[in-house]
Amino acid sequence: MTLSHIPVLLNEVVSAFHSGEHLNILDCTFGGGGHSRALLERYNKSKVYAIDRDLDAIDRAECLRKIFPQRFFFYSMNFAGINDLCLPPLDNVLMDLGLSSYQLDDADRGFSFKYHTPLDMRMDTTNGISAAQFLNTASTEELIHAVRDFGEERNWKSIVRSILDNRGTDKLLYSDLFAGLIHEALSYPEQTKINPATKTFQGIRIAINRELEALLQALPVLFEKLAIGGRLIVISFHSLEDRIVKQFFKKMAGRAVSNTDFEPSQYKTRLANVITNKPIVPQIEEIKRNPRSRSAKLRILERVK
Repeated sequence: MTLSHIPVLLNEVVSAFHSGEHLNILDCTFGGGGHSRALLERYNKSKVYAIDRDLDAIDRAECLRKIFPQRFFFYSMNFAGINDLCLPPLDNVLMDLGLSSYQLDDADRGFSFKYHTPLDMRMDTTNGISAAQFLNTASTEELIHAVRDFGEERNWKSIVRSILDNRGTDKLLYSDLFAGLIHEALSYPEQTKINPATKTFQGIRIAINRELEALLQALPVLFEKLAIGGRLIVISFHSLEDRIVKQFFKKMAGRAVSNTDFEPSQYKTRLANVITNKPIVPQIEEIKRNPRSRSAKLRILERVK
């Protein structure tokens, strides 16, 4: 098995890292392994610890372990449980919050609109309920929260109504049929630049995988595992993730986290420096080469205390 996944913002990630020779690096979202491999090659005296809750990542990680047996270590787990992992002080931590190409292109996983396959969408297929089960059993309030809040879909009422009306039918069991249901509910024209099901698929996926909950839980723990001068690098792909990351970075830097944060500055503690006041985004050349990178935003935080 080869590592064919295209890592997003690869050069920018490698450049963002705290430099040195004998570094301890954590890749929180191994995915296709592209970032981990590049870091092992660039920092050739350093160790890379990688985690991923997707069981399909285990085989890809084993391929990399055979190439770098003394410097690469993989743990099959959700980064929300990072507190349970015993690691040395970390010089660099990377979180790439996007789906890997392996997940998107695997018809059996149910992440894509293109395939007539069971609507699953779980990162870890051994835990939790599938998207199909969620759509058929969730309360109206839970559906609204997923579609409106997590999916940021303005026309959520029509979609939620269609979901409720089609419970018990194949339209909530298969990816392509569910995408078609959304298309009909929104009355979109046949040709649109972005598939009308994109936001709803995002919202359902976030809900069943508890992605934002995991991110909120992991960020403070990862920061505590950083050595002084260590860097936390996060790549997000939608506004909900990016907002959480941006506010956490500001909090660690002793800044106001939002326009409604009126706590006096003397009561705030600066534990870090925000290296990227504005996120780093892909260049046009990268977007042409890998359209899935177009919404990526990279932010960097450096611990000082």
